Amino acid sequence: MVSVSVRDVASLAGVSVGTVSNVLNRPDKVSAESVARVQAAIVDLGYVRNDAARQLRAGRSRSIGLVVLDVANPFFTDVARGAEDRAAEEHLTVLLGNSDQNTSRESAYLDLFEEQRVHGVLISPLGDTVERLERLRKHGIPTVLVDRETPDRSFSSVAVDDVAGGHLAAEHLASVGRTRIAFVGGPSSIRQVADRLEGARRAVAEHPGVTLEVWNTDALSVLAGRAVGEQIRDRPAAERPDAVFAANDLLAIGVLQALNMFGDVHVPNDIALIGYDDIAFAAAAVVPLSSVRQPSALIGYTAVDLLLREAAEGDGFPREQIVFQPELVIRASTGGAAERISRP
Repeated sequence: MVSVSVRDVASLAGVSVGTVSNVLNRPDKVSAESVARVQAAIVDLGYVRNDAARQLRAGRSRSIGLVVLDVANPFFTDVARGAEDRAAEEHLTVLLGNSDQNTSRESAYLDLFEEQRVHGVLISPLGDTVERLERLRKHGIPTVLVDRETPDRSFSSVAVDDVAGGHLAAEHLASVGRTRIAFVGGPSSIRQVADRLEGARRAVAEHPGVTLEVWNTDALSVLAGRAVGEQIRDRPAAERPDAVFAANDLLAIGVLQALNMFGDVHVPNDIALIGYDDIAFAAAAVVPLSSVRQPSALIGYTAVDLLLREAAEGDGFPREQIVFQPELVIRASTGGAAERISRP
C-alpha cells in the first residue's frame, strides 16, 4: 500500500505544503477556496494524517485527558459533555478514562496520558495524587482537578461546596419535621462523600432532637443503595429512620427501589428521601427525587477553560480554585408538591 504524504496532497491541490498544514490545523487562516481544494485532494488520494508524528513535532497532542471516578454515574457524563463542548471550541478532543474508584486504574490512565503527551489532564482524583500530578506538571502537562481541590491549593480546581450541599440536604429534612436522619454513602475515602457527611452533621447539630445515623457503602451505585434500602425496610417501623440523605442520586434511587418493592414503606410519608447531583433520572423517578443540584456540565466546561489558560501561560499562570454553590431542588420524595429550587 502506497503511503500518501502532505506533499502529494499539496501537489494535487496546487497549493503549498504550508497551506495544507494550515487546512489541517488552522483552517480559519486559509481561504474557503483553498480549503475546498485541499479537502478534495485529501478525499481523492485517501490521505490520512499521521497524528503521532505531528505530536512529536509539536511536543503536545490535541487531546485532553479526563479521569472520572465512575463513568456510569450520569453526573460525570454531564461533566464530560461540558468538557467536550469547551474543548471543541479550540478544536481539541477529550479522552475519557474511568478509574472506577480504583487507584491502580487511575494511575494507569495518568501514565497513558503522560505517554500520549496530552494537552492537559482533568481529574476527579480518588485519593492523594498530588505527587503524581506534580510529575505531569514537570513534564509540561498542566492539570486541573475536577469536583475536588487540594488542601494546599497547588493545583487549579473546579468544584462545588459539598459541605454546604450536605448542610442543605439535612437542613431541608429537619425543616420538614424529620428527626431520625440516615446518611447513606461511601467509601468515606472519597472526599466528596466525606464533605457531604460533614455538612449533614453540621446541620443536625443545629437542631436539638435530630439524630444522624451513618450507613457506609462500598460504592456509589444503585445496587449499593438498594442493599441499604432493604436493610432499612426490614427494620421494625419504630427503629427505622424517618429520612434518608443519600450521598448521590444513584444511591437514592436504589434506596427508593428497595423501599417501594413491597409497598409497606412509603416515600415520603414514612421516609423522606433526598439525593445529590440532580441527575436527569432524579426528576423521572417513580417518586420524583429531591436532590442537591450541581452544575455538572458547567464544571467540565470551566475546568477545560482553566486548563487552556494554564497551558498557554505556563508556570506563570496563577492557580485558581473555582467553587460553585449547590442548589436544593425539592420534589415529591421529601413532600414537595412540585419542583422548587432553593439557593443558599
